[in-house]
Amino acid sequence: MPSTYSTDTLVGVIADLKRAPKWLLDRFFTKVSQDESEEIHFDVILGKRRIAPFCSPLVAGKVVQSKGREVRSFRPAYVKDKRRFNPSEAFKRSVGEKIGGSLSATQRRDAYLAAELADQIDMLDRRMEVMASEAIRTGMCTVEGEDYPTQVVDFRRAAALTPAALAGTARWGQADDNPLKNLKDWKLLVLKESGVAPVDVIMGVDAYEEFSSDTKVEKRLDTRNITNASLAGGTIAGEGGTFMGTIDGFNIFAYGGWYVDPLDGVEKEIFPAGQIAMTSPLVEGVRAHGAIVDADCLQALPYFPKMWKENDPGVEWLMLQSSPLTVPSRPDATLGVQVLG
Repeated sequence: MPSTYSTDTLVGVIADLKRAPKWLLDRFFTKVSQDESEEIHFDVILGKRRIAPFCSPLVAGKVVQSKGREVRSFRPAYVKDKRRFNPSEAFKRSVGEKIGGSLSATQRRDAYLAAELADQIDMLDRRMEVMASEAIRTGMCTVEGEDYPTQVVDFRRAAALTPAALAGTARWGQADDNPLKNLKDWKLLVLKESGVAPVDVIMGVDAYEEFSSDTKVEKRLDTRNITNASLAGGTIAGEGGTFMGTIDGFNIFAYGGWYVDPLDGVEKEIFPAGQIAMTSPLVEGVRAHGAIVDADCLQALPYFPKMWKENDPGVEWLMLQSSPLTVPSRPDATLGVQVLG
């Protein structure tokens, strides 16, 4: 049985793990960027609705600048999940193992390692899912942690794409609400600012309940699964986004998911109550990673696992490091608004 596992072995174990669902990341942040500096450099797509200039055929052509992108940078907070790796677990019966034991000590140790790495990766993925939610809803990302001063990464989304919260009887579920008109109006805002029509509408569970109970929506919401023409059922299938149907060109998703905030120990919603967001895969979200600050890591990686041993007392340590940020390349292709009180 090995005394410690090499980084290559740990990376290999991670590659074989079944990962937890990362719905927002998998749908809207499909690209991965790895920076070799501690700062993350990311592109923001720019461009106004220009038209070709007229001129006389007898004069020189007019020089027109390329549309281009703007490169921005940010030094992200660091993730450093360090935990004691208890070798005595190799001599205990594993969960599900028959009484008396059927596995060798090495097999139990390997299973214990895989479970610890899976938990570390799940925690990192959930952290990035929380950042993805904030980036889509607000056009910003708040980064804060122990010994790290709070910083707000502002992706400079157009102010119009953070409309004022619905108030009074205009809130969904109230006397003068009109959810479908709201969605169409907000779609035009996104289209005007970005040139992208938002086709996905993500709603907190409570917002979806009010939306789906609206009389106009009830009559027109198509709950058939487009792929196999079967009924979606209209129930939340698990954590993350659940497809609930289509209406007027919009894909409607209800999002249910939670995380425990390490700053106060309180369990919170990844997609806050009463809110909705509108976007599309054309937001071109990126899972960006800064350099790993470790003498043993001389390359750009999304995460770096390592393991080492101390002789007195005799303990082993397992650590996962990362420097993540979720970046919407087209921040103006998103919109977020509070629709409930």
